[in-house]
Amino acid sequence: MEPVTLFSERLELRTFTPSDAEEVRAAVQDPQIRRWIPLPDPYGPAEAEDFVGRYVPQAWRDDTEYTFAARPRDRDDAPLVASTSLHHPRSGTWEIGFYTVAEHRGHGYATEVTLALAHWAFTALGCSRLEWRAEVGNTASRLVAEKAGFTVEGVLRAGLDHRGTRRDCWVAALLPSDLGLPGPVPHLPPPGP
Repeated sequence: MEPVTLFSERLELRTFTPSDAEEVRAAVQDPQIRRWIPLPDPYGPAEAEDFVGRYVPQAWRDDTEYTFAARPRDRDDAPLVASTSLHHPRSGTWEIGFYTVAEHRGHGYATEVTLALAHWAFTALGCSRLEWRAEVGNTASRLVAEKAGFTVEGVLRAGLDHRGTRRDCWVAALLPSDLGLPGPVPHLPPPGP
């Protein structure tokens, strides 16, 4: 797929480009991002350049992951405020991931990008189920998912790899109907008790 640009109320979401490498490197030095996201350690200029220059465009070409930089709209000098991606397609299910740059937390950006990406996944990609996963204890990420309308479904034991260690993770899902959208296939929930 060719990269697309998405818009939310306050943000523009576009693919990362090589010129974003230094902002990415700086953002992921944050201890909270490093604690919860299994990034290379250390994460220096070479890792950031590889991410924006090779990994992101290759994943778009392969239709396996769509990664976006989120920046305030209508500003030429707009800083990176968040990053988000859809990845690992499985039978119409995609998984969403995100982080907010430390100095931009607390403004609802992560929830806004999550909803923008969910809407795109349901309307343009034929996604029938969007999953969110995070290591148990990552309450900030869970709060974003819940604010965006995800239903927490439980804990997957050893469900997440974090730098070679299996960790338990929460899993939650968002369906098109949760956002008032039609699904690409019918959903038949089990009969009531």
